[in-house]
Amino acid sequence: FKAGYIEPGPSGLMTRGRPDILPTGRNFYSLDPHKLPSLLAWETGKQLAEKSLDKYLEEEGTYPENIAFHWQCTDIMWTDGEGMAQMLHLLGVCPVWQPNGRVRNFTITPLVELGRPRIDITVRVSGITRDNFPSTIDLLDEAVQAVALLDEPVEMNYVRKHTLERLGAEPDENEEALRKATYRIFASQPGTYQAGTQLAVYASAWETEKDLSDVFLYWNGYAYGKGTFGAVAHDSLKQSLKTVTLTFNKTASDEYDLTGCCCYFGTHGGMINAARVISGNEIKNYYGDTREQGQVQVRTLEEEMRRIARGKILNPVWIEGMKEHGYKGAGEISKRIGRLYGWQATAKVVDDAVFDDVARTFMMDEQNREFFEKENPWALEEIARRLLEAAQRGLWNPADDVKEQLRDIYLEIEGWMEERMGDVHGDFQGGSIDIITANEVEGWKSRMAAVGI
Repeated sequence: FKAGYIEPGPSGLMTRGRPDILPTGRNFYSLDPHKLPSLLAWETGKQLAEKSLDKYLEEEGTYPENIAFHWQCTDIMWTDGEGMAQMLHLLGVCPVWQPNGRVRNFTITPLVELGRPRIDITVRVSGITRDNFPSTIDLLDEAVQAVALLDEPVEMNYVRKHTLERLGAEPDENEEALRKATYRIFASQPGTYQAGTQLAVYASAWETEKDLSDVFLYWNGYAYGKGTFGAVAHDSLKQSLKTVTLTFNKTASDEYDLTGCCCYFGTHGGMINAARVISGNEIKNYYGDTREQGQVQVRTLEEEMRRIARGKILNPVWIEGMKEHGYKGAGEISKRIGRLYGWQATAKVVDDAVFDDVARTFMMDEQNREFFEKENPWALEEIARRLLEAAQRGLWNPADDVKEQLRDIYLEIEGWMEERMGDVHGDFQGGSIDIITANEVEGWKSRMAAVGI
């Protein structure tokens, strides 16, 4: 307020040993992307990689050939590239740091030292990472290309195995074909954001899992890497997803979680659904936890969803905190429940019991319902409509007590809405869910057909 100059400061997480980010409230700058991954992030990333492989090996008796990642900017800006380090270690390469901390290049870890196959990766990178940290994408892409060219047995180098499968009859010397066969990093078209899937889910613009898979392929079929920025690569993305058997994302802070933004289920959930549809197989989904350094954990995505639902959305303390914010708090509750629905629509990782308790807590509890009626009845209507849609689509099998009351409560809510809105001219949606897919929208259908979907 003194209108004086305030020196900017760095961004980061206090939990990553960064007291230099204080005081908050300053204009902040990010970091030097050429120093990624940091030495500390490298050690954490290696643990994430090994714990993921150990868990999969214990459950399946073999290594995953291809792991799909949702690579977000928070990995860069909050944890100095832990996820990036994880992917590099899976490939079997190690960064080379200069004395000033910058990563100069990387070295290939010999198979005898690695002690396992080189794992292939499929990466859906966020738009913010794509546009702000291209050097990190270049480094990861160069590592993929280098590993793909190694003269190693394909049973010990899954990157090379899948590259050769994509090449087919094309010789390795065909540079254009080889480049396309090594595309592993994808995102939406340059200048655009989001994964598309969440838009289809929110608009109820899907009928089958393939509908959502097609949307994901259409939006995210653009390749990025060294010398490549947004190359049209829908078929390459499809080929990559075809061999995925495991997906991965992670958390480093409870400031954000899987219901904090629709991009989580739209991207990671959309990728899970697409891999499942394209491969024809069920996909395992893991979630890393590096909130406490030195105690790296890897759990299933289902376990993480339970942790979030019980620890936040259904937590009475959190609910009361949201109530203090009136209209806005009610809206935030509704948004998070909508994202639970999005996760179930895409990844099928939300238990029936969680939806049952959401209905009991927000629909069937008189005090909570009165709060919504007073502060934001539209938010409760949205919760009720999504629950009804989940049940109608077979995404949720409600408990008997919930099933009996849910529709009656929704009719009561509709009564509130009609009274408050007065005379309404034109169509009124109410509790009906109108499903419209690409087959019914010519422009949408033709655009998808133009890229081979």
